[in-house]
Amino acid sequence: MSDLPQSAPAPRRPSALRRGWDSDLAWSFRHAPLAVISLCLVLMLVLSAVFAPLIAPHDPFNPASLNLMNGFTPPMEPNAFTGDEFWLGTDDQGRDVFSTILFGLRISLFVGFAAVMFAMTLGITLGLLAGYLGGWVDTIIMRTADVQLTFPAILVAMLIFGIAKGITPVEYRDQMAIWVLIFAIGLSDWVQFARVVRGATMVEKSKEYVQAARLIGRSGPAIMMRHILPNVLSPVLVIATISLALAIIAEATLSFLGIGAPPTQPSLGTLIRIGQGYLFSGEWWILLFPSVILLALALGVNLLGDWLRDALNPRLK
Repeated sequence: MSDLPQSAPAPRRPSALRRGWDSDLAWSFRHAPLAVISLCLVLMLVLSAVFAPLIAPHDPFNPASLNLMNGFTPPMEPNAFTGDEFWLGTDDQGRDVFSTILFGLRISLFVGFAAVMFAMTLGITLGLLAGYLGGWVDTIIMRTADVQLTFPAILVAMLIFGIAKGITPVEYRDQMAIWVLIFAIGLSDWVQFARVVRGATMVEKSKEYVQAARLIGRSGPAIMMRHILPNVLSPVLVIATISLALAIIAEATLSFLGIGAPPTQPSLGTLIRIGQGYLFSGEWWILLFPSVILLALALGVNLLGDWLRDALNPRLK
């Protein structure tokens, strides 16, 4: 019996993790030191907020654990009365500033992420409808967007927050304040998503694959969700990253003005407002450290958004 030549074994297909590591986006990220540093900074802040109950040395919002004698303790200095020492000092109520920052960071990040998700969902939905259906639907949606763009986003958020809080029963206002804040910021930021998705949808709906989907009997909603939406997500991700930083700053602004997060759930903006009242009396640390964390978070997210915009721009490749 003659020996038959053995065929060469089929090459192994690389794993999904390996393909992701070798992708153009991953290569671009590895060769952008500023993006790597920004991602590490943002991840560190996010993980610190998520695990705040485990990391924080004190529970700043438990009245039983507070000692008013620890009030206005400078950073890394023992208190003159109790001898207790705190890394970043304490505020007027004796709360550890480091612990309040961790818990305040949780509120700011939660409001920012939730508001962007709400704005992105609303903007994508309205943008798809306006771009695909056209006609009077497009006119109503886009004229509404144009009118909203004539007002600063923070003023729109303040107006929506005031109206929503006004119609909320008094006994539920503190419990619903965070959700009202998310609704106000998200409703003031949907326009950018809608305009970008509308423009991309108008381009995609004239392509052959959409025409083919119509010929085989696909419905309009199925075409929009399964065919057009995946092809318009790249610019949406860039806008979402940049909008996250804007949403966090908007929440801090509203809380600084006293119309955002309630005192029982203070965010970074609330902590900055509290510290601002003691700046000129010498207790600088109450204002400085929350402000630095807010600045670092917004800067890190913005730098990631700038890198993502350049990495997904085909004109720069």
